[in-house]
Amino acid sequence: MAKRILVVDDEPSISTLLQYNLEQAGFEVETKLDGQAGFDRAKEADFDLIILDLMLPGMDGMDVCRQLRQEQIFVPILMLTAKDDEFDKVLGLELGADDYMTKPFSPREVTARVRAILRRIEQTGGAVAKNEQGKGKSIQIADLTIYPQNYEVYVKKELLTLTPKEFELLVYLADHKGRVLTRDQLLNAVWNYEFVGDTRIVDVHISHLRDKIEPNSKKPVYIKTIRGLGYKLEEPAKNE
Repeated sequence: MAKRILVVDDEPSISTLLQYNLEQAGFEVETKLDGQAGFDRAKEADFDLIILDLMLPGMDGMDVCRQLRQEQIFVPILMLTAKDDEFDKVLGLELGADDYMTKPFSPREVTARVRAILRRIEQTGGAVAKNEQGKGKSIQIADLTIYPQNYEVYVKKELLTLTPKEFELLVYLADHKGRVLTRDQLLNAVWNYEFVGDTRIVDVHISHLRDKIEPNSKKPVYIKTIRGLGYKLEEPAKNE
């Protein structure tokens, strides 16, 4: 079955161009020309990915992204902007976007980025054999339980709400438990391409993960910062 993509961009020429090229690549595509319409449609239907312009009339891309996450809709979001502005980029990711592209771009580049996002999601959760509970193989680290196939994370049996990118980052850290991973390693592994000079993207997602999995995000026991190097996920010490 073809993957479904929602394109939300107020420039008809861009929406039409993206729709044509994505459909040629085998995707099923819908388009909306303003933020409110895009938000409403994302709530009504199940999409595999949303391409969302930052600058939209009325309800802008930031608001759409924020409200979708508040509605517990965690479909991956590829955000577009005409601004080459790191503040916008980091803010968008803080609000729950999974990836970011700056205009102008080639339709082929967007198609490649969409495929990469969807492929990473499938690879993270799709290759694990089911167990008798139907949740697949789990990763257990103290009170933290991760089910890669189901995109589920529990702390003391409480189900957490993570964005796809937060989940992928957590699984990668867990798969390399005890190893120090640099920000560049995490960028290459989780985002699958270089964000030159944009290691703050990793820091933003680490901060969000800590807010969700740590007993006290100010004194993390799972994800430790290794000064001058990067991050490491480890078993909490018994006295922590």
